[in-house]
Amino acid sequence: ADFNYGADEYDAEGNEEPKALPEGSETMPYIDESPTMSPQLSARGQESGDGVSPTPTDGLGTGGERDAGKGLEMRKLVLSGFLASEEIYINQLEALLLPMKPLKATATTSQPVLTLQQIETIFYKIQDIYEIHKEFYDSLCPKVQQWDSNVTMGHLFQKLASQLGVYKAFVDNYKIALETAEKCSQSNYQFQKISEELKVKGPKDSKESHTSVTMEALLYKPIDRVTRSTLVLHDLLKHTPADHPDYPLLQDALRISQNFLSSINEDIDPRRTAVTTPKGETRQLVKDGFLVELSEGSRKLRHVFLFTDVLLCAKLKKTAVGKHQQYDCKWYVPLADLVFPSPEESEHCPQVHVIPDHELEDMKMKISAIKSEVQKEKANKGQSRAIERLKKKMFENEFWLLLNSPAIPFRIHNRNGKSYLFLLSSDYERSEWREAIQRLQKKDLQAFVLSSVELQVLTGSCFKLRTVHNIPVTSNKDDDESPGLYGFLHVIVHSAKGFKQSANLYCTLEVDSFGYFVSKAKTRVFRDTTEPQWNEEFEIELEGSQSLRILCYEKCYDKTKLNKDNNEIVDKIMGKGQIQLDPQAVQTKNWHMDVIEMNGIKVEFSMKFTSRDMSLKRTPSKKQTGVFGVKISVVTKRERSKVPYIVRQCVEEVEKRGIEEVGIYRISGVATDIQALKAVFDANNKDILVMLSDMDINAIAGTLKLYFRELPEPLLTDRLYPAFMEGIALSDPAAKENCMMHLLRSLPDPNLITFLFLLEHLKRVAEKEPINKMSLHNLATVFGPTLLRPSEGESKAHLTLASDIWSHDVMAQVQVLLYYLQHPPISFSELKRNTLYFSTDV
Repeated sequence: ADFNYGADEYDAEGNEEPKALPEGSETMPYIDESPTMSPQLSARGQESGDGVSPTPTDGLGTGGERDAGKGLEMRKLVLSGFLASEEIYINQLEALLLPMKPLKATATTSQPVLTLQQIETIFYKIQDIYEIHKEFYDSLCPKVQQWDSNVTMGHLFQKLASQLGVYKAFVDNYKIALETAEKCSQSNYQFQKISEELKVKGPKDSKESHTSVTMEALLYKPIDRVTRSTLVLHDLLKHTPADHPDYPLLQDALRISQNFLSSINEDIDPRRTAVTTPKGETRQLVKDGFLVELSEGSRKLRHVFLFTDVLLCAKLKKTAVGKHQQYDCKWYVPLADLVFPSPEESEHCPQVHVIPDHELEDMKMKISAIKSEVQKEKANKGQSRAIERLKKKMFENEFWLLLNSPAIPFRIHNRNGKSYLFLLSSDYERSEWREAIQRLQKKDLQAFVLSSVELQVLTGSCFKLRTVHNIPVTSNKDDDESPGLYGFLHVIVHSAKGFKQSANLYCTLEVDSFGYFVSKAKTRVFRDTTEPQWNEEFEIELEGSQSLRILCYEKCYDKTKLNKDNNEIVDKIMGKGQIQLDPQAVQTKNWHMDVIEMNGIKVEFSMKFTSRDMSLKRTPSKKQTGVFGVKISVVTKRERSKVPYIVRQCVEEVEKRGIEEVGIYRISGVATDIQALKAVFDANNKDILVMLSDMDINAIAGTLKLYFRELPEPLLTDRLYPAFMEGIALSDPAAKENCMMHLLRSLPDPNLITFLFLLEHLKRVAEKEPINKMSLHNLATVFGPTLLRPSEGESKAHLTLASDIWSHDVMAQVQVLLYYLQHPPISFSELKRNTLYFSTDV
């Protein structure tokens, strides 16, 4: 089934909403002509029933023949799905027509329910539309049921398209039809009863014989249908060979349909017919989108609308099935009264409760694991119900993440009193909102108060004006949309020019992961310059990313502004820009140089992408000198040490001056610094200690991680990896303890001693969690895969699923390290002496 959780099905508190049938609104709807909606291949709950169920054919031949066969097979699937929904559409039209005859009969009596004129207005053109579609359905159905590769049906679609004029008449009359029906309902109880519950016949083979739908919902169906037919034509063309006799006919039908859609959208595009208030001011929607509001101490997802002269914050109302979706206005601020409080003024603002990183990381792991299950189900042609259940779970988890991860405050203040607080995950977005509001405020704006009717009209218009329809989570993406990139993006930020005067400048990089943007890296501040030369390299992990954003800031050193909570960004954005991450262009082994122009500033950067399966490979060093990529036993033997010198030195340096560094081990050091340290350790250079004491602490932490990542086999060994995976999955605590200790004991001495040494260090780092924000769980997330991931790369067959397989294993790897980190101190001698911690009969 085609599954798409939209904002429409969830209210802003994250409670499930019953799905309203019509996607329209009380006045003229806007028809979507974009072919980006997914092909409605099969049933959509009560929308389409199962109609004609598609059956795949056996043995489709070979090579090109198979491709052609597959195309024709896809045509059959598209048509079967369309036919099923066409049957439902005809049943809906029939249900609308059903009361028309008795109403006409009473119209000429002494007690009419409606006048003939009213009947004509409400049911205008429905009979014609019904006859056109009934004829189309009756002609197409036998062709799909007796399917073979020579079936042609382009002429049927061409004929259907040529009869679209009747829809034009319907659309022109739609608004009056609705108003008339509403007035008649209010004045006539009998008609109200009829129009509230029209019985729609279920599809032939469905268990439900009838469903009840309102007249208002059914009157919207023809408008919805035009878009649907156009989408089906797109899909059919995609899967029809160009030399097939249907191809030119379908092309013609699509051209007619698209022209028709454009022409009626010309008449009804809500962005052109701006809402006018009773004062006659034109008010246009400038920007809208989903933001998290901190309201009465809890996070709520809001849909925020910026109009020419007012900012309106709304949530979707709960609506009963068959009723139109509506927004509920939570508050509005006229732009003439809107100010952005400076950080000093926001002293009294509520403190933001930030969700600990490890909880967010846990949730990302869960989402990745569910994605992996969905892929498996699809690959094994699993039950669509099981897939729907998983997708629903994934949506709930992604919704939680969307609600709980933003932490950058965006404050709005009304001069007349009240302040509001949004939380965003991206400073880029925060500045986009701020700039859009400031641009509008340059005009001569009047302060005003909206009457309840005016507010109702404005809020009512939000539904049809909105440009953002779905909550930004990946579950809302269609299967054929690009899933984005999974892996590592290496970015070098070179330099920038175009600044008017000297300043202290730095850049940050944001990428979208899990549907929303987050900041991933930050260059150092280049002081007092108009041409900063950063030349810093970053490795950014991508989780389904499609865009890279670069923001350029001027650093603020004003003491009065700095003592804010961590997430208050007081630095001034000098410019910002973004580029699409094109999988084809990015996936080369070479660096790709680029320039982003922003606000008169040009930032030069280079990037290259490594897919996750490539970046996870451990490649043994060819040379046996040096320490990186060399077996740990070889290094300790050569050094006559128990723990490699590189590990001891890096740990000592981190404990000396990095243990209170926020995000130590999580924030990546500058890649060029790490490479320099790697070269020095490999060459066993006598300047190591001097270099270490001068080097940025994140680079030292990064070097230690790189050392473990580049070991030819993981510290906890390939041989024991399956046993660690089984041990951590045991549920009995005693059995788990026994197994996990036995596994440590089975490690070679250099591996075990080094592991215990690192374990104690990480525990000491976590003791400073209140300052460095690194919990045991955060550290386990960073180091688990580094210490456990087997050296054998995933098989090539799983390339597409690299992200999913990866996530499932990673969860277990993190758990293994976390188990040892949470365990009371483990000593080498105790471990060796104590062959069994417990008796064997646990």
